[in-house]
Amino acid sequence: MASPRLGTFCCPTRDAATQLMMSFQPRAFHALCLGSGALRLALGLLQLLPGRRPAGPGAPSTSPPVSTRAPASTRILRAVAACDVLGCLGIVFRSAVWLGFPAFVENISAVNATDIWPAAFCVGSAVWIQLLYSVCFWWLFCYAVDAYLVIQRSSGLSIILLYHIIAWGLAALLCAEGLLMLYYPSLSRCERDLEHAVPHYITTYLPLLLVLVANPVLFRKTVTAVASLLKGRQGIYTEKERRMGAMIKTRFFKIMLVFVICWLSNIINESLLFYLEMQPDSTEGALKYVRNAAKTTWFIMGILNPAQGFLLSLAFYGWTGCSLDFQSSRKEIQWESMTSSAAERAGPAHEGSCAPPDGPAARKGVRAGGHTSDEALSMLSEGSNTSTVEIHIASGPRAVSEADGVPRVQGDL
Repeated sequence: MASPRLGTFCCPTRDAATQLMMSFQPRAFHALCLGSGALRLALGLLQLLPGRRPAGPGAPSTSPPVSTRAPASTRILRAVAACDVLGCLGIVFRSAVWLGFPAFVENISAVNATDIWPAAFCVGSAVWIQLLYSVCFWWLFCYAVDAYLVIQRSSGLSIILLYHIIAWGLAALLCAEGLLMLYYPSLSRCERDLEHAVPHYITTYLPLLLVLVANPVLFRKTVTAVASLLKGRQGIYTEKERRMGAMIKTRFFKIMLVFVICWLSNIINESLLFYLEMQPDSTEGALKYVRNAAKTTWFIMGILNPAQGFLLSLAFYGWTGCSLDFQSSRKEIQWESMTSSAAERAGPAHEGSCAPPDGPAARKGVRAGGHTSDEALSMLSEGSNTSTVEIHIASGPRAVSEADGVPRVQGDL
């Protein structure tokens, strides 16, 4: 699991709370982390398999996209998935070494040890896990920011470089600052004073708290803007527009629900441990329930932290729709501004497509800042069966839709 306590494990002199976590069933805990991480990686590989959905008369075309450049949203989601997988690999590797080489790990606690490799392994694995999960948090924050900017028609591929700087730059800066403060002036002194560890904990939990606080606000603003966008497309807010808005709102709710489930235990555990550290004697009987709660949340962290990536893939794509097939057009978010010629947009519909005939009324999406309302909504509904098809149906003339009886698209909202 990902916790700043992994970094303090490398200090030969530890506070009572850290020693409590390190000595409580270490083999069972690392076996649990190893099993949870391995299961997450296995399920993640299954999620990469293309989903199989029966093609019906309302099924969208699966032809290759017009542009070979991946949209900004797809790049963000790939970065989130990649960071989570690499962080999970770090957890699996660290737990495997702790289980397979107990004598090697015991040298970490030696104050006058001459072998530097145990300490190097401990510090290196802790930095690897903390950095990658911090980058993952920053990418999730960038996803919320970009969703809001897209619906405001202020985003595109050009801003992806800024997201890379935010995610990797801020994560590396905060991790380096926290670890330097923790291990200064040496590993043998890093836990003698609580003040050494506090900056390390703050820099670790800052991006996590940012996602917990800022993302719901950004998602709520985006949902509100989506409702206004849907109302403004044709001046009438019908059941179809309500379904589209509800689908986007549900997706954002799932993302935040997964994040809270996977990381709330970390905040609770760290609060309990800090409370124990502030007590004169953390072993007294009155604190028994606090210690038991800290141990329980410690094991819960070992289960839920590695599961974040798989649960997020379910929130984004569902079980069978989570293919990262880069040639699947209906699973890509159309964030980038459409600078291609009008002929590419007005070309003949593919056979089997539900898109209405081309015409001035069918292309009623209002273009502003290089974006159309259809493109913004397609971005927010990526991975859904109703993403692009229902958007184009809704943007067509209502009289034609009602007269011709456009087939209803089947899919989960």
